Amino acid sequence: MARAKTPRTNPINGSKQTSVPTEIQFTADVKKHVVPINLEDEIRRRAYELYEQRGCQSGHEHEDWLIAEREILSRYSEQQSA
Repeated sequence: MARAKTPRTNPINGSKQTSVPTEIQFTADVKKHVVPINLEDEIRRRAYELYEQRGCQSGHEHEDWLIAEREILSRYSEQQSA
């Protein structure tokens, strides 16, 4: 028969652990500075947003792509340099 689980004690300050484990908190902090696996998908989504903001007028696909690419790449280069 299984025993009831007791809260773990933090070895640093002796408090009971009742929140999210440190490993998960650390992973969330690291993900802020990680470049997504598929930049192209993120650029594509942003280019489509620009297309919608313009009223779904065709003929500016290349311009939308370049603007989106510049925005996305600059966002990740700023995060990595910080």
